Amino acid sequence: MSDDERPINPNRSLPSLPPPLPPPRGGCATAFMVLFGLILLLPGLCALLFGFGVLSESRTDPSILFLILLGLAVCFAGVMLIRAAIKGSS
Repeated sequence: MSDDERPINPNRSLPSLPPPLPPPRGGCATAFMVLFGLILLLPGLCALLFGFGVLSESRTDPSILFLILLGLAVCFAGVMLIRAAIKGSS
């Protein structure tokens, strides 16, 4: 039997189609993401300034260290938001 005469097996799965792509994000949403990401960078900048100031002290307050770490975490979220806006939905 040749390949052309082979019977079709109904139990054989058909090749699956790739999932549909999501619609592209609008320019306004990207601009707001970048703008909000830039706003989130400001607490990180303040955390760096206060962090360098705390290094000069001999004894630091743990609550100040917590606020510095929180500011750096918010800054990291801003960087990730800007990265997601630039990279796009792909």
